[in-house]
Amino acid sequence: MRAIVCHEFKSYTDHKVETIEAPALKPGHVRIAVEAAGVNFPDILMTEGKYQIKPPFPFVPGAECAGVITELADDVPYLKVGDRVGTMVMNGAFATEVVAPMMVTWPLGDMPFDVAAGLALVYGTSYYALKQRAQLKAGETLLVLGAAGGVGLAAVELGKAMGATVIAAASTAEKLAVCREHGADHLINYSEEDLKSRVKELGGADVIYDPVGDKFAEPAMRTLKWYGRYMVIGFAGGEIPKIPLNLALLKSIDIRGVFWGTWTMKDPKGHRENMGEIMEMVRSGTIKPRISGHYPLDDFVEAFDELANRRAMGKVILTMT
Repeated sequence: MRAIVCHEFKSYTDHKVETIEAPALKPGHVRIAVEAAGVNFPDILMTEGKYQIKPPFPFVPGAECAGVITELADDVPYLKVGDRVGTMVMNGAFATEVVAPMMVTWPLGDMPFDVAAGLALVYGTSYYALKQRAQLKAGETLLVLGAAGGVGLAAVELGKAMGATVIAAASTAEKLAVCREHGADHLINYSEEDLKSRVKELGGADVIYDPVGDKFAEPAMRTLKWYGRYMVIGFAGGEIPKIPLNLALLKSIDIRGVFWGTWTMKDPKGHRENMGEIMEMVRSGTIKPRISGHYPLDDFVEAFDELANRRAMGKVILTMT
């Protein structure tokens, strides 16, 4: 099979696509001929050794993909060869074949492979964050930072679907226009406007969804209402912020971490229920996944560039065929 292979931690521009032996099938797993894979910011960090999980070498990066089952273990009860499926793996998705656990593999029906390949991580993360962790309620106000990126745009759509008033914050007018198209009620250009002042003008936030961190984290937290909930998603802005804990004390604020990948393994039933609800929202048109760009596997550096340089508006997709 062909895959991006990491033999050491270094810049993603220095990794290569290679022909390697396909992984062995394991109990409780299925083999999938990959059609498309979603690119996510943690994938880039992992290739460079900057992610909290550091797999042994050599490894194939990539956490989510979609394709067709070509083989399955004897103990897989509810899937079959020929099924069109989406799946999530810790590593291995940026390849023409992947072996994936059945517990995080689900049927697609007629959903396009590129849409399905970019669905799991961004919508899975955002739905888990808003539903299980934030316990977002209809009528509350949700502030989304980095709102035009993959997880941010998913949070905008899901927050709106859950009945919240959504404030989308992003760095350009073009990105904010995309947020408006996907349901945002209010827009803030935080490269030109003062984030804290604008959110307070809008009445403050009950929940903050923050995949950016860096310099925006503290001013955003200062806009939370009493019993507000701050969701720690990631640090795409670069620096991990140091938050003064008196901010949490003053208004009984909760700071809640969101580590979706580990949760899917600890609660596979909850994960399947969430994915079923997300799939239904896609089918009904309640949410409309946006693809920022398609790139062949051999052009993965360009795909990573789009994400790393924060040009992506929606999902970046690698295609295998």
